[in-house]
Amino acid sequence: MPGTSSAVSPPEAPLTVGRLALLSLPALLIGVLSGLSLWALESLAGLLEDTLWTKAPGALGIAADDPWWIFAVLTGTSIAVGLVVWLVPGHAGPDSATTELEPKALRLSVLPGLAIVLMLGLAGGVSLGPENPIIAINVSLAVALVARFAKAVPPALVGALAISATIGALFGTPVAAALVFTGVVSQFRAKGSLWDKLFLPLVAAGAGSITTHFVGGGIPTMELGDPYGAPQPLDLLLGALVACLAAAFALVGVYLFPLVHRAFRMLRHPMLYIVAGGVVLGLLGMLGGPVTLFKGLEQSAELLSHPSDYSPAELTVILLVKLAALVVAASAGFRGGRIFPAVFIGVAAGMLGGALLPALPFSLAVACGVLGVVLAIARDGWIALFVAVAIVGDITVLPMLCLIVLPAWLTVTWARQMLITPDDLARERGFNPAGSAR
Repeated sequence: MPGTSSAVSPPEAPLTVGRLALLSLPALLIGVLSGLSLWALESLAGLLEDTLWTKAPGALGIAADDPWWIFAVLTGTSIAVGLVVWLVPGHAGPDSATTELEPKALRLSVLPGLAIVLMLGLAGGVSLGPENPIIAINVSLAVALVARFAKAVPPALVGALAISATIGALFGTPVAAALVFTGVVSQFRAKGSLWDKLFLPLVAAGAGSITTHFVGGGIPTMELGDPYGAPQPLDLLLGALVACLAAAFALVGVYLFPLVHRAFRMLRHPMLYIVAGGVVLGLLGMLGGPVTLFKGLEQSAELLSHPSDYSPAELTVILLVKLAALVVAASAGFRGGRIFPAVFIGVAAGMLGGALLPALPFSLAVACGVLGVVLAIARDGWIALFVAVAIVGDITVLPMLCLIVLPAWLTVTWARQMLITPDDLARERGFNPAGSAR
């Protein structure tokens, strides 16, 4: 998550005990509301998903994993998303390909369309997560709400609290938000220690994660047999190899990203390029099967629950299909984040590494795959370390990962980010004078 935006630029007022205590109240409120907002949108998406993938095919006498049903649902989803982006006021907000996890507040009139396309994508099997849109929604709602009832609280601080709260809700723990904001708050000019600056984001993240705990959510963890145990020198070498190769594989998608984005924008109209993306996603879904659909967390658990069911060849196909699906979904105008699909790709990469390097313990292999892919796509070492440990549910891999992340970081630090920059958009407009950032 490199870089910051004005949404997280802090006020310069001193962080006194009284100020921190007073601002804890809106931080708690923002945390709870952010968690409830995430839960509500994911619950509605879940109901729609059940209709599309269970009730409808059952009523028609079709298997939900039938390749043609997969193609039909993804194509139909793209038509619905395209209509919303084209016709609904605000056009469902900015293209997610151009945004990071620290957005600016949007106009409230934009949020209904953004929420609709987010739910459609989550339910329809599009290979994107909820993180970018839900953070944008929560930031916008929080800024509008506080501006109405507590005008003394700076909007920039409100935005930062909403971001932290949503990250805490998404991952089910405030630790993820603390790790992300450690880098961000180091740039704050307000006086005080690091923990003074982290205090309010942690209050918001804690409230968001507890709300998620009560309503259900967060990253599912898998118990992959015995804990890793004591570090071994060979494991360090093999783990670094898996992480670096996984990162290099993900960078292929990173470098294809602007090219694919430009190719879709040659169709000019959002209805055309979103539906074209849905058709491609449908074809990829037919090839890769149900396990390559959706944001990927439940599918990661499916892979890890029966690792022996997947041969190296099958894992290779899954990897190629899911990376292509992520690049296409993120390029074609769907709204969603890239971190959660990256976790699935990392799980598959780690499983493949473990299969090809049987001397490497399985839990460490999976953690290294997740570390490498998330590092390449999210470009945040803290998030990569956190998710890698969380997904395998084994804290004993952490000492090894703290060393393995170093060569993995050298693998990715020179490369471009998985983000469509203003320069990319300028090149697209030069190639296509009628092009649009929508």
